[in-house]
Amino acid sequence: MAALKELLQKIQYTLVQGNADIEITEVVYDSRKITKGCLFICIEGANFDGHTFAAEAAEKGAAVLVVSKEVKVPEDIVVIRVEDTRYAMAFISAAYFGNPAEKLKVIGITGTKGKTTTTYLIKSILEHAGYKVGLIGTIETIIGDKHIHAENTTPESFLLQKYFKEMVDVGLDAVVMEVSSQGLKLHRTQGFIFDIGIFTNLEPDHIGPNEHADFEEYKMCKGLLFKQCLTGIVNMDDSHCKDVVEGHTCKLETFGLAKEADLRAEQLELVTKGGHIGVSFLLKGLLEFPVEVATPGRFSVYNALAAIAVCRHFNVDEERIKTALLAAKVKGRIEMVKVSDDFTLMIDYAHNAMSLESLLSTLKEYHPHRLVCLFGCGGNRSKLRRYEMGEVSGRLADLTIITSDNPRFEEPQAIMDDIKEGIAKTSGAYVEICDRKEAIAYAIDNGEPGDIIVLAGKGHEDYQEIKGVKYPMDERDLIRDILKERGRTDIGR
Repeated sequence: MAALKELLQKIQYTLVQGNADIEITEVVYDSRKITKGCLFICIEGANFDGHTFAAEAAEKGAAVLVVSKEVKVPEDIVVIRVEDTRYAMAFISAAYFGNPAEKLKVIGITGTKGKTTTTYLIKSILEHAGYKVGLIGTIETIIGDKHIHAENTTPESFLLQKYFKEMVDVGLDAVVMEVSSQGLKLHRTQGFIFDIGIFTNLEPDHIGPNEHADFEEYKMCKGLLFKQCLTGIVNMDDSHCKDVVEGHTCKLETFGLAKEADLRAEQLELVTKGGHIGVSFLLKGLLEFPVEVATPGRFSVYNALAAIAVCRHFNVDEERIKTALLAAKVKGRIEMVKVSDDFTLMIDYAHNAMSLESLLSTLKEYHPHRLVCLFGCGGNRSKLRRYEMGEVSGRLADLTIITSDNPRFEEPQAIMDDIKEGIAKTSGAYVEICDRKEAIAYAIDNGEPGDIIVLAGKGHEDYQEIKGVKYPMDERDLIRDILKERGRTDIGR
């Protein structure tokens, strides 16, 4: 039970009807979970409006309705009117779970790219230093030994506060989380203050129906994080950085390659050894020591800088930072799987033209003998993505292996034909092998010394969706099975 007045303490509201001096049994925002004596929050989504369930909520015994528009319910139901029910839900949820964020160090990361990788890097470094760290992001939520599949990059405020409470209950010290522009726009991260907010970079993305009206709104939403944190750590090399932090209310620190950055990387060098590629640099500014990261390219340097900048606030020593950066692996994000000392094989989530071009351009800097790109495209999605990805791979890769991804309700061959239309605009060589396991086997069997082979598009996903059914399919398992079939048992090193 919870006292209604205590849940409403930090929000402005109007008591439309009923008596606010009551206790409620629980807080609910999903109409399917309404129970007797609960407080039901009527939130509006892209395709639904909780206010349409007000009468049903009353019939099911809800004691309180939180609304932003007029509803007609019996007079014995308490009706609380607020300007924005999503905003109110964040504060109500925080109070309902006992304001758990106040008992944790909360680190939030926003940006177009790098959020997922940077959260895992920070978690890795802090755990090497003895901290107990939770994680909330695109792939999963991690609470102690529990891993929960993620539905949204940033969960609804109620679920977020529930996760915070669980983290406190199992004795965690800190949580590092991805903060999406949608999460900020929909007030999912209200009701608490971030100890540290990070900005990685900004590119036009997520513009369209049910997301952001235009790039200006997208940029503005990203900037909201720096009005909700105590310390902001931002990539000053990004051309949109000044706009994003405009009107900030936090203390600011910067990282980047620019000499003015508080924490900067100098003398970048590409590293290639034994089937692995990475990058090394000298850290300068607020901390100074050499760093090596076990993932390639300039964006890996930025991710590492952001992670180091955060861990400086936790007084992590140099050796622990260096060890953790080398050891950290993120499932499906430039994830190297050792299959040979002669060539490099990696799994990456790149599933649109922008991310694929960024990845392949980075890998070309290592001057591989051949750059081989294996990918497919999702069914029941934009055909334009297929043409664009085909053209990018045809232009940048020495060999493209076209295969199946999640065909959904389309025929895999039709999707592959669309990809070929994009490749046809280039002089790139390609083969097509519809079965993804067979395609990966072809890539491995035909790997040549000095090759870099990328399995793109699936990343952390462990399924293949065909005609409404998700079948188990993890590329790591496929690789393991392929090597076993060839008498190899030394994989996954």
